[in-house]
Amino acid sequence: MKQSIYGLLLFLVLILPPVSNLLESIMIIHMHMQMPLLVVSGCLMARFLQMRFPRFFEKWNRNGVPGIILFVIVSVYWMLPRAMDEALSEQSVELFKFFSLPFLAGISLRDSWKKLSKFGKAVIFSSYIIMFFGIGWLYIFSPVQLCNNYLIIEQITLGWGFLTTAICMCLYLIYLSFTDSSKYE
Repeated sequence: MKQSIYGLLLFLVLILPPVSNLLESIMIIHMHMQMPLLVVSGCLMARFLQMRFPRFFEKWNRNGVPGIILFVIVSVYWMLPRAMDEALSEQSVELFKFFSLPFLAGISLRDSWKKLSKFGKAVIFSSYIIMFFGIGWLYIFSPVQLCNNYLIIEQITLGWGFLTTAICMCLYLIYLSFTDSSKYE
């Protein structure tokens, strides 16, 4: 219950106009800090909703697959340059960002991850590694400016951020292959 309050407080801080404007002013911070923090706030708030509406989650997301599909759709949408641009120029899209990332992606991720099999988790994790390499490559080597609201140098920096994240995820998989994680399950 306490973590749900922390999630709500984090969400409320993130939607404050000065905080939101600051986080959106630099492209890599917008993509790699604000958006993941919105998902984290939803993950933290999810426990309250899971306790309040247990039958809904049991019926709707019994094996975790529908929830993880919803998470993937929302998170992939927000990685598109057009979506980031519209979040800065269209107020309705920004409101959708502040709704979709915590309440659709974050809650779905929290409810789904433990329900997925090891194979399902590996598929999702591997897909994100491949996607981050691809998007990083796109942002770095695109011959045109992809986001009108950010400079090309910020676009390249974001690309390197995606590549670095993908490399770190690969290192994490290597770490897992050489350690015994059975005691943490």
